[in-house]
Amino acid sequence: MNRELLYVIEQIGREKGIEKEVLFEAVESALLSASKKSMGAADNVTMHLDRQTGELKILCRKKVVNKVTDPQIEIGLDEARALVADAKINDEVDVLLAPRDFGRIAAQTAKQVILQRVREAEREGIFAEFSGKEGHIVRGVVQRIEKRTLIVDVGKTEAILPEREQIPGERFSPGDRIRAYVLEVRKNPKGPQITLSRTHPGFLVRLFEAEVPEVAEGIVQVKAAAREPGERAKIAVISTKRDVDPIGACVGLRGTRIQVIGRELRGEKIDIIEWAEDSLVFVSRALSPAKASSVAWHGEGDERSVLVVVPENQLSLSIGKKGQNARLAAKLTGLRIDIKSETELEAERRAEEEEREKGLQQLLELPGVGTQLAESLYEHGFFSPKRISRADVEKLREVRGVGEKKAERLLEAAREWLAGQVQASLPVAEGGDSAQ
Repeated sequence: MNRELLYVIEQIGREKGIEKEVLFEAVESALLSASKKSMGAADNVTMHLDRQTGELKILCRKKVVNKVTDPQIEIGLDEARALVADAKINDEVDVLLAPRDFGRIAAQTAKQVILQRVREAEREGIFAEFSGKEGHIVRGVVQRIEKRTLIVDVGKTEAILPEREQIPGERFSPGDRIRAYVLEVRKNPKGPQITLSRTHPGFLVRLFEAEVPEVAEGIVQVKAAAREPGERAKIAVISTKRDVDPIGACVGLRGTRIQVIGRELRGEKIDIIEWAEDSLVFVSRALSPAKASSVAWHGEGDERSVLVVVPENQLSLSIGKKGQNARLAAKLTGLRIDIKSETELEAERRAEEEEREKGLQQLLELPGVGTQLAESLYEHGFFSPKRISRADVEKLREVRGVGEKKAERLLEAAREWLAGQVQASLPVAEGGDSAQ
């Protein structure tokens, strides 16, 4: 029987992918539970199953005392020294108990404990395996569809592909083979919950690793990726070797490699861009296929963005359908991008010049603003009431001679002045003069 038990443990471990030590501990725990049913064993009883012979030992740990009052937890000194020669009072010694036959209920308890521990070990093993696959692609077979969520068999367990993580318009049926990106692996009472995605930018990156040997080998590196699933994507690549063209390697001979990836993504159009360390150069390339006239930093702090100026005939191309090209470029670079045509920029420049010309006189119209303060405001870029109205108290306090209260009064005066200008520009209601 002992040999049979060892054989069964080895077989289960091999089939379930569970370490033998975990199974030995499960059997020991189960037999201990069973012994409590049949023998009424106390908490000081342990089971030990020999890993080599399969021999079962029941050990009871007892305290060495002069006078035994509770034989279940205590042992006399003479009896203890028969087991351990140098035993002393208050020491603890392990006493070997005679094994007994387990009853039917005890056997059922043992079976339940073993099965439970095996299930727990299986779940832990699956969790460990798939948590290591987070951020990678797995292959599976669609088992069933529940409220548009796909249940996918990925080998030892099932994973879910929620509707929000599916490419719009794609349809699957039970039995279909599928590739997906492991988005998240979480522990659940019922076992690990594996969430897949086909819309994550990481899925695009992993597909390039799978289809482009240069990417898999690290000769070509993917630096960034952005997607609008099922429609369009942008991916930035760079070569670590001068003689390797990163874009050509990703496209493949006659576009074979990019076509395979595009088909997997249900016809998603993919722009491959060469990455640049210089942010402005990278932004210019990210707006491809549009050509920029100039790219420059604009604003400061939280308001900082990249201003891209394009020829009039490139404006719609740079923005893209419903702003898609500009939106993807911003995601790819991680920067705010403002796009303006050369004509639009020239009109703004003329308007600013006009504002500057009239601004000094308009500043003098504000209550409490004299020539000296007006010039100081002008020098700090507040060259009109309109500019002051857009500022905050902290910015205005940077102007020489302007404290907190003065700044608050300037803000209020500038806003009142602008409101008056708006009111004056409104058409007079018919019959308004006669009503007065």
